[in-house]
Amino acid sequence: MQFGRYYEEFEVGAVYKHWPGKTVTEYDDHLFCLLTMNHHPLHLDANYAEETTEFKRNVVVGNYVYSLLLGMSVPDVSGKAIANLEVESLKHTKPTFHGDTIYGETEVLDKTPSKSKDDRGVVHVETRGYKQDGTVVCTFRRKVMVPKRSYGDARGGEQPGRPVPQG
Repeated sequence: MQFGRYYEEFEVGAVYKHWPGKTVTEYDDHLFCLLTMNHHPLHLDANYAEETTEFKRNVVVGNYVYSLLLGMSVPDVSGKAIANLEVESLKHTKPTFHGDTIYGETEVLDKTPSKSKDDRGVVHVETRGYKQDGTVVCTFRRKVMVPKRSYGDARGGEQPGRPVPQG
């Protein structure tokens, strides 16, 4: 099974549909909030959310949704990446709630060979995340430095660093 892509494998206009989706639980949301020290009551306090917000329930913290989508995209986009260079935009367009299932897809917007090293290039992509009903909840654009096949071949191929069993 392929993990990530070489520069030559990216085509402008291609769309990679990440699979599977992930149903967001209250535990996921609260753990992420606590790990990142985001203690906003919108995310953690059900009474606060019910009494004071238009949604009447907790909203999943947006950076969790972004992180989830970024992780979903790794096998299709950045699994072979040399570096994530830039996140140029991040938009949270609709709320996500506990129990929603998030799906993602990434479109290749552009690709540029490196001017300084001939074994790599930069791929510009946009990832969209949407809920089970198709509502887009998050969109972000980023640039990823990915190797050309020659880079991978020089470092061990598809599974660089993998040891050989002994005995």
